[in-house]
Amino acid sequence: MKKNLVKKDYLTKIKEIQKHNKSYYDENKPSITDQAYDILKNEIFVLEKKYPFLKNEKSPSNSVGYTPSKNFKKIKHKVPMLSLANAFDETDLLNFEKKMLNFLSMKDAPTIEYSAEPKIDGISASLTYINGKFIKGLSRGDGKEGEDITKNLNTINDIPKFVKINNFPSEIDIRGEVFINNSDFKKIKDRFANPRNAASGSLRQKDPDATKKIPLKFIAYTYGYVDNLNIKTQSDFLENLKKWGFKTNPFNKKISSIKNLIANHVDLEKKRKEIDVDIDGIVYKVNDFDLQKRLGFAANAPRWAIAHKFSANKATSEILNIDIQVGRTGALTPVAKIKPVNIGGVVVSNATLHNEDEIIRKDIRVGDTVNVERAGDVIPHVVSVDLSKRDKDSKKFSFPTNCPSCGGKTVKDYNEITKKKDAVRRCVSEGYECEKIAIEKLKHFVSKEAFNIDGLGKKIIENFWHLKLIRSPNDIFDLDYHKIQKLDGWGALSVANLKYSIEEKKKVSLDRFIYSLGIRHIGQENAKLIARHLQSSLNFLKLINKKNIKILLDIDGIGETQIASIKNFFFNKFNKEILSELVKKLTIKSVPLKDKDGLLKNKTFMLTGKLDGISRAEAKSLIENNSGKIISNVNKKLNYLIIGEKPTIKKINLAKDLKIKIINQVEWLKMLNKTS
Repeated sequence: MKKNLVKKDYLTKIKEIQKHNKSYYDENKPSITDQAYDILKNEIFVLEKKYPFLKNEKSPSNSVGYTPSKNFKKIKHKVPMLSLANAFDETDLLNFEKKMLNFLSMKDAPTIEYSAEPKIDGISASLTYINGKFIKGLSRGDGKEGEDITKNLNTINDIPKFVKINNFPSEIDIRGEVFINNSDFKKIKDRFANPRNAASGSLRQKDPDATKKIPLKFIAYTYGYVDNLNIKTQSDFLENLKKWGFKTNPFNKKISSIKNLIANHVDLEKKRKEIDVDIDGIVYKVNDFDLQKRLGFAANAPRWAIAHKFSANKATSEILNIDIQVGRTGALTPVAKIKPVNIGGVVVSNATLHNEDEIIRKDIRVGDTVNVERAGDVIPHVVSVDLSKRDKDSKKFSFPTNCPSCGGKTVKDYNEITKKKDAVRRCVSEGYECEKIAIEKLKHFVSKEAFNIDGLGKKIIENFWHLKLIRSPNDIFDLDYHKIQKLDGWGALSVANLKYSIEEKKKVSLDRFIYSLGIRHIGQENAKLIARHLQSSLNFLKLINKKNIKILLDIDGIGETQIASIKNFFFNKFNKEILSELVKKLTIKSVPLKDKDGLLKNKTFMLTGKLDGISRAEAKSLIENNSGKIISNVNKKLNYLIIGEKPTIKKINLAKDLKIKIINQVEWLKMLNKTS
């Protein structure tokens, strides 16, 4: 039940944050305050951290910020500027540490040491130094490429223009936060909504002289690309930043144990109002750089860091209506339209109700007075109903059993694990027959982590749909540009830019192509696994023949749920027609191996039993990084079965029957020129 409640809530939040991203990053006209935006973003991170099945290309975990403005030159970051997962309580932190220890196979290890750093509510920037000279400064942008704001950053006194210290790397990207002190903001508050917006607006001025008039500050906290850094811990790096002439946060601390992290969090939250800069939480980073390297990254966030947010905001309002929204996967999500209410400085008019079961459980009705909470949420959620204020003539809300978009059948899937029906009700359309699903699928197709087509955003997709310019992904590559140029708001230049963006994206990697199709349960990571295993679009298209679906069983990490979704996708006649046409219009590239000539090239492996001192996840990563392939079943395609403690006897016996080589951990590590 909770799984599906969360998913509906999640999809609604994604839509809301995209709207605010465009307002803030692209139009430079924030639609909510800085605090509200961070709260909104962090709820998505919390949901994704707790529920790995949640995947969406528009999530801030998959995309950072917004497409860089056309007012500035775009430059690719040498090392991406990633976002962070969020925590809101002790349970979140315990789970965060538990996952790390499991990944490292360090259950009996000493307590992890953290660098605890207050999270300033400002604008991220990356400063490139070569031979001690500041030569380039970029905004975060979308995390992969940022805006060249070097001239504006040059006006900030806190940013050293030259660093003449012996141990300063020959090349390094110093990363930190640009912000405005609250005391300074009071002098310019008539011009900006809040300190964060003042910092953002100032950095994105075309005229550096205008930026210079704003009292911007800079605090450094990490690095991106670096050449030969001889520092072993984050706390030592922060100390070196000070020696190099950068300002760091005076409240940075080195802390061990979750209990002490919580105590420090409580203490700093009490001091928030006394500090002359907005902070909205504390970032915890594993202090040891070697451990950071081992832990690596999951999607668009490091495994070794998390942002612990400060407390939630609550308010009371009245439900005016309940709308049912239909998402890309057919999920019917109820959203309460409430009387506008100020929650923590943000005017809120929508609140998620999660799903049908949640409405029934809380007995939420139109006209009810409700308690609304925003604890890191994009859209706040309804916590409870004040029954003492309910009207006597109030009627229970009747959740639609047919899709409000196409009128088709809706179902609640049966969960084989819980042996219960899911809480989310879904439209059964698998293709583009349902209008709302089709529109959401098209938005997904052009999104950043899929085809990433600039100039073809959410509102334009909706407009083109209603004008019947687009009905399927194929139509995107056959647009009537003459007709578009006659539309309001379009001209020769904007149409030329759109045409260029679309033509540029006709070459796409196989993993992006698979992800763009919007197959349920096939997120970015699963798309990469499938692409890596199948290698070519031709092999992917062979899945149209149901007999070939079984090859997916060999992919470690792809289970029955994902395979069933792919079957359903290919069962739909319209989907097959779309695929057939798309491959004629596109050049679909295979995903290259990280190291195609690695030590384990052309070798396949399977793991059974517990390894000593290394987790299964880390072992898989080692194999794949050395050009090897992990498969999930013992069959003739398997070269090596690696056995650890308490292996599955059935797998060993089957490997013996098939004459597959069985090796232990020591033998496997020797293949990597490593010792146990």
